[in-house]
Amino acid sequence: MSTQNDIPVAQRVSDTNRSPQKQPEKINPVVRSLQSIPWWAYGLAVLAFLSPIVSTRIWFTLNANAINQPQEIITSESISQPTSPSTVQSTAISNAPFITTTPDAKANDDSEAIAEASSPPDLFGHYSFSEAPANKLRTIGRAGDGYEIRLHEAAAKSYLKMEADAKADGVDFVVISGFRTISEQQELFFEISKQRNQTPSQRAKVSAPPGHSEHHTGYALDIGDDALPSTNLSTSFEKTAAFQWLQNNAAKYGFEMSFPPNNPQGVMYEPWHWRFVGDDDSLATFYKKSNRSNAFINKP
Repeated sequence: MSTQNDIPVAQRVSDTNRSPQKQPEKINPVVRSLQSIPWWAYGLAVLAFLSPIVSTRIWFTLNANAINQPQEIITSESISQPTSPSTVQSTAISNAPFITTTPDAKANDDSEAIAEASSPPDLFGHYSFSEAPANKLRTIGRAGDGYEIRLHEAAAKSYLKMEADAKADGVDFVVISGFRTISEQQELFFEISKQRNQTPSQRAKVSAPPGHSEHHTGYALDIGDDALPSTNLSTSFEKTAAFQWLQNNAAKYGFEMSFPPNNPQGVMYEPWHWRFVGDDDSLATFYKKSNRSNAFINKP
């Protein structure tokens, strides 16, 4: 009897029905390699791939924000004052980009003076002036008919000092005219215009219309040379010793010639007409714009 028959029937049946043993499945080497890589390595690879994209995006975003933000404004107050001359400061400011300067008081005054100086005269080349208060006037002499010649007290004090110093140098001044009221100027302007057959514009070349004379301020006067009275109120006054002394010394006492040759107001050259600009009020009267005028450029 064969050996097979010695196996129990149930076992034989089970063995008969059992399928042959399955061979192990072969795995692709690439897949095996990928399976051997730990999970965190995949995370690092993903981060390495996304990092350039994210960083580029952030850079563009920051750059766009910087462009949209307003430029930094540097004011003159934030710039420290240098100890060197003012030209250094102006050079530094002009070389800095995007600077908005806030002008200081002096700059405001300078720009205002320039604007005022460019404004046209009020009437026939003359600016309007108000009369000086009577209580501010002081007598400096008398005309031949006894008429009292007065100046604003500050101008009077300075003129008397100038007259005394000129006399010490051998030069004798004669004061022809000082303060004039508007009514006096009115008579002087219109009556002489009729006598000389002059139109208002013609008369304005040699005499200001009423309300427009520097003599109203009490700071202006007409000076002559006592040694040569024939030159009074004439351009020939420029040839006198008195005029030469004034040219060389008047500024020391706060006086200047109002109408030099080719003056911007177009008024006739008047070497005898001088005005006081030696204090704040007199300077503002002639150079700072008020009452629509009182500002012009003097080119001696």
